[in-house]
Amino acid sequence: QMEPLPSAALAGLTPPEVHVQFHDDRMEPIPYDDPVDLVAISVETYTARRAYQIASEYRARSVPVVMGGFHATLCPDEVARYAEAVVEGEAETVWPQLIDDFRHGCLQSRYAAADRPGLAGVRYDRSIFAGRRYLPVGLVETGRGCRFRCEFCAVQRFFAASHRARPIDDVVAEIRARREQVRLFFFIDDNFAADIGAAKELLRALVPLRIRWVTQMSINAAHDEEFLQLLRDSGCQGVLIGLESLEPANLRQMKKSFNTTRGGYQAAVANLRRHGIRIYATFVFGYDQDTPQSARESADFAIEQRFFITAFNHLTPFPGTPLYERLLREGRFTHPQWWL
Repeated sequence: QMEPLPSAALAGLTPPEVHVQFHDDRMEPIPYDDPVDLVAISVETYTARRAYQIASEYRARSVPVVMGGFHATLCPDEVARYAEAVVEGEAETVWPQLIDDFRHGCLQSRYAAADRPGLAGVRYDRSIFAGRRYLPVGLVETGRGCRFRCEFCAVQRFFAASHRARPIDDVVAEIRARREQVRLFFFIDDNFAADIGAAKELLRALVPLRIRWVTQMSINAAHDEEFLQLLRDSGCQGVLIGLESLEPANLRQMKKSFNTTRGGYQAAVANLRRHGIRIYATFVFGYDQDTPQSARESADFAIEQRFFITAFNHLTPFPGTPLYERLLREGRFTHPQWWL
């Protein structure tokens, strides 16, 4: 269980005179009867039902609830049934206004950022994590979003298929401040290689820091020799890459045919291995061309390629994605709101 970095970002946005308490439902009971004025809950699709239960407990005690996060942006009307206010999109430009409105008794039902916030000066208040036994991995955000439009991915919908990088000086300063306490950093970007040019500039700045780190990225970057050399020189220990499927027809439907360009998986894996980069490969099953044999072939391929870790996932139709909308049109859901 890793630190939920968005909570630290929200705490960093909160005015210092506001007292903040943080609770992680995965690790501790929630003290519903503690006196609080306002509750904020970050909601993912797969935690929505539990989030609504928590919200209902507080609202039964006349405590107003604010909900944000991916699911609140993808399904704001549903989320609004369980909250006094819904934050759509990223919180940086709206959270201070929300707090001020609440103080003055004029909390609005919806808050939506008009523009994508800049990432300069983003501050994470990690003091809220004190005393909790999270994995000893230092989470760092170097950018947000991804330019690819993979059919099943909610990231492209949330960020409108865009990508923004944090200023390199901000990232370096954050790492310098934490590297004595952190043995392994995890750059949690949706796609570290979304802008390879910007990523190379960051990697050059990381080389002197002599850290160890991992991240997740798209496979196209595995064909850029300069990028791979910089990964190695900067201390990269491994990358998570979504291979998704060995079936070309599935990849076409996913809009991930770029996975198989320039020699395909074998060439990309060989390039990464040549530079000592471990591979965490992920596959997804549930597209129309999949069969029991597909699973066996994928497992055999993972063993043959000696991946460091492999994850085999079932296809998850997140609301708001092109996949969800297609399956809805085709009448293929037994329960359209499956997360409930």
